[in-house]
Amino acid sequence: MPLLDPLVPAVLLRIDRNPFHHGTLGAVRSLGRAGVEVHLVADCAASPVRDSRFIRRLHPPPAPDARPADIAAVLHRVAGQLGRPAVLVAMDDAGAVAVSRLREQLSSAFLLPPQPGVLAERVADKAELAATCARVGVPHPVTLVPDSPAEAAAGVRRLGLPMVAKWSRPWLLPTGRGLRSTVLLRSTREARELYARSAEAGSRLLLQAFLPPGPDCDWFFHGYADRNGFLRAGGPGRKHRSWPRGAGLTAVGEWADNPRVTASAERLVEALGYRGILDLDFRRDAGTGGYHLLDFNPRPGAQFRLFTEASGLDVVRALHLDLTGRGLPAPTPRPGRGFVVENYAPLAALRRRPQGRELAWHAPDDPAPGLVMWALWSRHVAGRVAERVVRRAVDRARAAARPGRAAAGTAGQGAHGPAASVAAGRSSESAPPAEPVSTPRPAGRPGPLPAGLADPARTAPTQADPAGAACLVRQGGATPSTSPTSPIDDEKASSH
Repeated sequence: MPLLDPLVPAVLLRIDRNPFHHGTLGAVRSLGRAGVEVHLVADCAASPVRDSRFIRRLHPPPAPDARPADIAAVLHRVAGQLGRPAVLVAMDDAGAVAVSRLREQLSSAFLLPPQPGVLAERVADKAELAATCARVGVPHPVTLVPDSPAEAAAGVRRLGLPMVAKWSRPWLLPTGRGLRSTVLLRSTREARELYARSAEAGSRLLLQAFLPPGPDCDWFFHGYADRNGFLRAGGPGRKHRSWPRGAGLTAVGEWADNPRVTASAERLVEALGYRGILDLDFRRDAGTGGYHLLDFNPRPGAQFRLFTEASGLDVVRALHLDLTGRGLPAPTPRPGRGFVVENYAPLAALRRRPQGRELAWHAPDDPAPGLVMWALWSRHVAGRVAERVVRRAVDRARAAARPGRAAAGTAGQGAHGPAASVAAGRSSESAPPAEPVSTPRPAGRPGPLPAGLADPARTAPTQADPAGAACLVRQGGATPSTSPTSPIDDEKASSH
């Protein structure tokens, strides 16, 4: 492949604090091996990434809740230290949205794809993604946006249980509050309680039809849309194992040809005028055979190194080549190539593949991050196990104390005492609400946007078009199963 320009450094930006994001390490290694000077703007104090020999310099990141002006100040400070233009690569959604909004302010110091200013935010917002899919004809699960707890309950009755709940802008979720970007709901009460935390979450709650996982159902697509809108590098991949199970990041993946997934990616890029790196997540509906788009991430996916062509090209190198005016080589795909995240699938990491494979952490030419990962991961797992043991002990102690209190409280009250009240309370919680409810509006209807990255001049999505709304409803999956294979945690929780 053509040599990358060693005179143009790369700045990788990661605002999220997850120490085990192997995608960041993949980008550091990919560019560093090609002779590019790599600067990392991220919190790596407890991350194995900081030990990579391919990092030229670490820079303090902006705070997770930083305003756009603060993010711009951090990046301009890094640019001042470099003294020459650099290729800027955002490694998480928060960074991608911020860089997209700050494009004009950053263009004098950084090389960036010619991306419309709010497009990255539109595709990353899960509520707007549903409306986008309806417009361009890409299948997407039926998605509702409730305006009240009562509408959340109505959404449960309409979509059935179990169902998926998502926050439309997961990059705004506060840390340490127990809120996850994606969860599986099993009761009306859970939907009401989650809706009540909307202000805390910083964005709108979405209720989405559940598409059960299964063999050959989870797919992804990584690519780079060049300045002319052509998809270069990357390709479609199949997720064999995920963490958490049934959803979440790719623990074991394979580069696998899938013309339908590729066609959906091309359709989205053309219709939106998207430019830059993208990571799409799909789930096949076993009933209809349709591939439903679940996520559009405007940045490299954590497993992007799976799609390393025979020439050495991947989506991050394609970005650097394109923005520095160098030609991209002809595609040389490698179907059958594998990718394994060792700490989530250690046994799979021991098996070699005839077509080759990439490990997320271990690399012979950069061994330190892999060794540090195992030490940190062992400590992390031990802490989680201890936390669960303590929690279960507390739960058992509370359960043992309840019978005594109940016996004292029910003396002389007969069948109408507190015990009967508790039983009645449980019944009322699971029963449908008595008050009249309105129908939740489909995703895409304009609503209040959070401060900071919100655009007050933004126009409403095209959900006002009745045909678009009808299309959104028709694209829903089959009737959700009442016994899901596994719970859904953050779809990017451990990779983000």
